[in-house]
This record gives sequence, C-alpha cells and structure tokens, in this order.
Amino acid sequence: MPDTAELERALSGLADRIATLRDAPDPDAMLRELDTAEELLRKAVAEVTRSRRRRDGGSQREQKLLRQVFRALPIPVIIMDTGGTVRRINNETTRLLGSPAGYLIGRAFPLLVDVAARAAFRQRLAAVLHGEDSVSFPTRLAHQGRAHNVRLVLSRLRMPGEPQEMLAGVVLPTEVQLPEPAAEADVPDDTDLLAAARRHELLSRLTRLLLDEESLREPVALLRAARLLAAETADWVIADVSRDGEPVRSVVIGPSDQPVGRLQRTVEEASPAAAPVVAQVLTTHSGVVHEMLSDDSLLGGDVLQAMRAGSLLSVPIRTEEEVRGVLTLVRLRERPPFGLADLGLMEEAGLHLGLAMRAQRGFQRRSQAADTLQTGVLPRTLPDIPGFEIAAVYHPGSGMRAIGGEFYDVFPVKNGWGFVVGSTAGRGEEAAAVTAVVRNGLRVLSVWEDDPGEALRKVSDALVAQNTGLFVMAAAGFVRGRKVRLASAGHHPAALVQQGGGVRFSEGGGVPLGFEEGSVPATEDLTLSAGETLVLYSDGLVGSQSPAGDNYGEDRLTEVLARCAGQPPSTVVKAIEEDHRGFCGTHAVDEITVLTLRRSR
Repeated sequence: MPDTAELERALSGLADRIATLRDAPDPDAMLRELDTAEELLRKAVAEVTRSRRRRDGGSQREQKLLRQVFRALPIPVIIMDTGGTVRRINNETTRLLGSPAGYLIGRAFPLLVDVAARAAFRQRLAAVLHGEDSVSFPTRLAHQGRAHNVRLVLSRLRMPGEPQEMLAGVVLPTEVQLPEPAAEADVPDDTDLLAAARRHELLSRLTRLLLDEESLREPVALLRAARLLAAETADWVIADVSRDGEPVRSVVIGPSDQPVGRLQRTVEEASPAAAPVVAQVLTTHSGVVHEMLSDDSLLGGDVLQAMRAGSLLSVPIRTEEEVRGVLTLVRLRERPPFGLADLGLMEEAGLHLGLAMRAQRGFQRRSQAADTLQTGVLPRTLPDIPGFEIAAVYHPGSGMRAIGGEFYDVFPVKNGWGFVVGSTAGRGEEAAAVTAVVRNGLRVLSVWEDDPGEALRKVSDALVAQNTGLFVMAAAGFVRGRKVRLASAGHHPAALVQQGGGVRFSEGGGVPLGFEEGSVPATEDLTLSAGETLVLYSDGLVGSQSPAGDNYGEDRLTEVLARCAGQPPSTVVKAIEEDHRGFCGTHAVDEITVLTLRRSR
C-alpha cells in the first residue's frame, strides 16, 4: 500500500491534469480523472485509518509502559487525592511500609505519618494545595511497628483519566528503624498481643462495672462507663440517650487533665439532634470511625475544632431489638487515631451498655412495684390487741432477688383479731396485684367468717376464677382470748416459743391459694400461755443462703428463738434480723417477713 508521500505525489499530478482540462474540456478525460480522484480518496482514508490505529496502539503501549515503570521505580512513590487518601502506590512503597497495596490504598496517608510529625505534614500538604507546585521536607513515617525518618517530596499532579487534581509523594529514606526479627516466623507480634489483651481487659472491666448492683440505676451506669472509657481509650466521651424518639445528651466527660470549663458546658448543652454523626448512627444502627477528621461539623458547630480533635468514633448503644442511644469517643490530634479494632471493641461495649440499660429499666419498674406493694399492702402501724404484744418486720432484700410479693397484716375480725403472713410466687406488678387481692379479700371475708381456713378457701377460689397463673403461700390466724385458730395454705409451720426455752412448730402444710379450686387449707387450734410467743416467718428467711451456699433453715431459726424465750416480740424480731444478717453477709438474699405475737397475760 502507498504511504503518505506517494499519495501526495499522485494528488499533485491529478491537480495538474485538472488544470489542463479546464483549458481544453474533454468529457471522457474528465471522467477518467474523476475515477482517479475516487481511488486516491479511498487510499487516503485507508492510510488515515491505519495511522489512527498505530497512534492508539502506541498510546496504550505507552500507558502500559509508564505503569510498569511506576511499579518498578526503586524509590517509594505514592499518588493521593487532595484529601490525602492514597490512590496508587508502587512496589517499593509496599516493601517500605510492610503492607500490601490492597491494605494501603483507600487509607488516609496522614495516618502513616508519626503523630509528632503529623501537624507539620498537614501544613506542608496545605501549602501544596494552595499554590506551591512542590515542597520537600523531613518527616517520620510509622507503620506496622516500623519507623522511617525520610524526606518527603509532595508535588501537584494531573493524571489522565482522573477528573480531579492529584498529589504525588516521593519518599527518600534517610533512616529506617526495623523491628527485631522474631525468633520464629509463627510467633505473633508482641505489640498486637498486648493491644488485644488491653482491649479484652477493658471490655471485662466494663462488663463487671455494668453488672454491679449500683449500676442498675441508669445514670450511674452511663457515667461509670463513660469515666472508664475516658480514662482508658479516649479524651472525650459523650453519651446520648433516646427519650421519646429524640436523642438527649446524658453524659459528657472531658480530658482528665483539664478542669470543667466552658467547652465542656457547651458540649453538654448542645443538642445531639444537630450532630450529623449522631443522626447517622441512629439511622444506620451501625458504628462509624473517622481515623483522620476532615469534617469539623460532625458533632455540630465547631465543637470538634475547639476540642482539637484528631479522630472520632461513634457507636450505637443498643440491644438486639432497638437502639437506645449513641456513644461517641474523641481523641485529640496528638494521640494515635481510632482504628477498626477500636470500632469493633466499642460496638461490643455499646451492646453491653444497651443491655445494662434494659435491665436497669426493668429493675426500676419492678422496684416501683415493690414500693407500691410495701406502702399499699403492708400495714403502716400495728394495732393494739388486748392481752398480746405484737412486732413485725419486712425487708425487701438485696440484689435482683429483692423484688417479690411477701406481705403481712393484722386486722380486726368478728369477736377478735386476725393476722396473715404470705408470699406470692411471682415478682413485679402482677405479684403486687395478687397480693392486694389476698390481703383485702381476707379482710373483707373475715367480717363474716369465723374460721380463717374458710376465709382462705374462698380467697383461693377467687384467684382460680381470675386465672392469674400465680399462687400464694399463706398462714392466717384468728385470735379470740387465749385461743388461736391457725390455717395454713402451703406455708411454713409457725413456731411457738415457750417460757422455758422450748420451741415447737405447728403442722403447717395445706395447698397454696390459687392452685386449684375447692382446696381446703390445713387448720389447727393453739392455746397460748402467758409469756409464750407465736412466730410466723416467710420462705425468704429460712430459704436464704450464706456465701458458702448453706441454707439458713428452720434448725438455725430454732436456736435463735430458744435464746429469746421470755423476751418481748421486738427483741425476738431484732435477734432474728441480726442472726440472719450475720449468716448471709454480703450475699444477695430474698425479701423476708417475720410476724410475732406474745401472750402478755
């Protein structure tokens, strides 16, 4: 095929012949020259096409060659965008930093700069972005346990195919500090092991803190958790809790080496609804970490700038079902930034905190029910019964077992006085409601019934009819003169303390109230002599355990009562309380109830 020069010569000859034909027109000759012109055009088009293909192929080969040269350069070169994010690196960079390209690309290059040199690096980066074509300065890189004193050259760069201006960083090492080689290739890095151990210890301490009894009160749990995190892993800790669908700022902990000042008060008074990072976490139900902050408005306004924040981490305070708030941690510029390992740890901490808050709210509801039970069901004062002395005590117990349904009551009946001690097999609001039914029902029925067993039977049938699903163990008695008619519905037997120090027990037994329709309580008659004391007690007393796991039991109660022979009821109650407290120590115990009646004459 002819080349371009041949085409140009043929075209010149054609032009001469056409000029001759203008002077002496010849139709046949003109048609022949037109055919010649068509052939020349076709050859020209073919040549242009071949030239374009050669040119395009050459460009692609040139790009491939340039990429190969970039990878093979014997000095580290990093291409980053104007935000400092790594876009491309060559092989020497991966060798120097000790991480593959897939790990480094997409990360913020300033995070590879040693913390002490990071501020100076940001200044140099800003200088290039704001006009200087190139800057060269010494700095220090730190990554994977390696430290490198280098001279870094930053230059502005526009790359084909990239819509925005880029930066090229050339690293000229001047001094490299490598970690000591491990004795065996399979031995993990001690630094990683220590970091993992510290994270595990922090989570363990947080868990123990949240399981502490006092942490069942929400403000205490949040405050303690925030203080722990501020002491161990952050400079600022902020906890926002959802109230009626809106985030409310609950806890703000600032740097421990600074007094509470205007900035902390500003953070406390700021609305978390105006913080974009809080809204993001509440919407996505997932945590977020900003290793190098580029947006100072994440917490609203210029708070992060005032803090001199370098990195930020925010995670949901959640349970498996819902998000209850947001936990935000901030580190200052001088400290190492948060990473993915910190994000995973704090997401786990947020889950633990959310579960603790849920338990606390449940505890509060049950505690309120217990308060209602104690104030609405237990008598405020004990009446005077002619010929008898009376004393009673009720303790709500301790720990999570504290909330139950024990009760006692003393009330007038036809031609005498009545008393009852009981325990509902349940906890919370429902137990309080059933307790109220038993107490008030027994008071009403005792106006017409002469036998406590019959009154208890009717109360039991009422509970069965209401289908509460709960049953009540109770002991009730009617006092007329020296006689006591005692009825038991699945309750512990009452103890009778005699003047000489002997202790004997009633028969007890019977079927608990609400267990089945038509059940009849066990009944018996007792006669109290002057100085004898009748003691009724709950399962929480004899069923409680010592720290070693031993039961208090009726044998120990018998010994305490024998020592109280001839003593007034108040002394008996106090002796039982003190012995029980000494037996249980700090071990969490159930609620206990004790009611004593002593025949005074």
